[in-house]
Amino acid sequence: MKATLLLVAIFPACTLSIFAADQPELKLKPALDAITPDGLLAHIKVLASDEFEGRAPGTKGEELSVKYISDQFKAIGLNPGNPDGSYTQEVPLTGIKSVPKMSFTLGSNTTELKYPDDYVASSARLQNEIKIDNSDVVFVGYGIVAPEYGWDDYKDVDVRGKTILMLINDPPIPDPKDPSKLDEKMFKGKAMTYYGRWTYKYEIAAQKGAAAAVIIHETEPAAYPYSVVKSSWGKENFELDAPDKNKDAVQARSWITLDVAKKLLADCGQDFDALKKSAISKDFRPVALNAKAKIEIKQTLRSFKSHNVIGKLEGSDPKLKDEYIIYTAHWDHLGRHPELPGDQIFNGAVDNASGAAAVIELARAFSKLNPPPRRSVLFTCTTAEEAGLLGAKFYVEHPLYPLEKTLADLNIDSMNVWGRARDIEDVSFGMSTLDDMLADAAKRQGRTAIPNSRPEKGNIYRADSFEFSKVGLPSLYIGKGEHLLSRPENAPLRSDEFDLHDYHQVTDEVKPDWRPTLKRAMRSAGNVILKAEAADDCWDPSCAITSLSTLFEPREAKPRIK
Repeated sequence: MKATLLLVAIFPACTLSIFAADQPELKLKPALDAITPDGLLAHIKVLASDEFEGRAPGTKGEELSVKYISDQFKAIGLNPGNPDGSYTQEVPLTGIKSVPKMSFTLGSNTTELKYPDDYVASSARLQNEIKIDNSDVVFVGYGIVAPEYGWDDYKDVDVRGKTILMLINDPPIPDPKDPSKLDEKMFKGKAMTYYGRWTYKYEIAAQKGAAAAVIIHETEPAAYPYSVVKSSWGKENFELDAPDKNKDAVQARSWITLDVAKKLLADCGQDFDALKKSAISKDFRPVALNAKAKIEIKQTLRSFKSHNVIGKLEGSDPKLKDEYIIYTAHWDHLGRHPELPGDQIFNGAVDNASGAAAVIELARAFSKLNPPPRRSVLFTCTTAEEAGLLGAKFYVEHPLYPLEKTLADLNIDSMNVWGRARDIEDVSFGMSTLDDMLADAAKRQGRTAIPNSRPEKGNIYRADSFEFSKVGLPSLYIGKGEHLLSRPENAPLRSDEFDLHDYHQVTDEVKPDWRPTLKRAMRSAGNVILKAEAADDCWDPSCAITSLSTLFEPREAKPRIK
């Protein structure tokens, strides 16, 4: 079956096609014609405009974003996604503005670090003040406890009440047969595991009773410069409301620059490179440093209701309409930073006005299908993704529709706005049999579906789809086309350039050349519509998430629709 669909460049490839019910080709044309480059770009321009002030939760930007997306869903003809008759799901958040002070004392010499140029620090504890004084500092390597790899960076040390210093990402362990490569049997080689994520490192630090957890930033393993840390952490942060005020979280979570870490270690008589080399061995043992840490954080808290925006397209099959496919894209970004000189607004055009625009246009296309898909489709724009996938996490913990009746989540985060590509990236490759559907759809376009092109970035853990995966729901995170036709095959990935220069920066704005790119994308769109619905069980029980039994519940893949 052939039909023109915006799948090749900027549009999230294969999204409409993967779960559309069998449709006569003639009746598909109105759906496909509903997706236009002008429509996509118009949504992006609105959501990424200065008027929306960077779309931070709990601000004017949220009010405008939620209203705009809700109004679009209503105009398209979607039903309210919340059974209470509204297009929103309230997500209770607490905003946290932190003013930290951090110093290290060696003997009689105290070094005060400069915020935010040297470090950032905050607390997930919902309290107004954090005080840590005279805390012993311990270097704990990568800060990982991974029984399946026989790995324990906390062996033979009690870190309760101490400040732990740790490296970012997973340990890069050389392959014993070929030291030029990484050992695929240890932490998946080049690919980042969840153990490499900062979220895990702070979680295990709390479990071990550390007072403060400090991550040493390095640009290459982090996959983004320290400026991203400053813009992401040097602002109001958010946490889901918690009755216990997150009292079990580590008191202080911090990042410091590589230069500051090297100087601190040198002052303690240690060499950073030597410590880092020793940390890639199972025999590594924590190193007590002859330094004391003092950290004070004053926090201003505000509680408010943020919102996921959800529209519902009712399924056409009397029996299957109570089963659901979810499309997700986060609407939020980093807001406005009034302390900055010059441009203060983090517009988030690529990240993720583009994804929210895609969900709106997908909804428009689905609404034109005649007959509609057999199963119901939920079009969901989530809040507070930038704060740690909080909107998706809240939905999974408080689903509006039963998860056992939900077939899959397809997530859209940061579309390719740069031109036609030879391939399409399957960021969540290996997580479900949805991979096969994406690969088949790409093949029909004359393209190749490639696994995550930069697995070391850990993007699979940085998107809303991860929250659905954690509870056993099949998820597909469709990435960009990475190898552009306008560039040599060996050219740097355009997304790498974006990460280095625009990701979480005020420069993530709509660019003048996007419009011709959109037109070319429409003209060169693939001729693909898959004629299948999702299989009853798309989950691969051998996938990465279900194998991390020490980290997540449930341990087993949930049975899907019966």
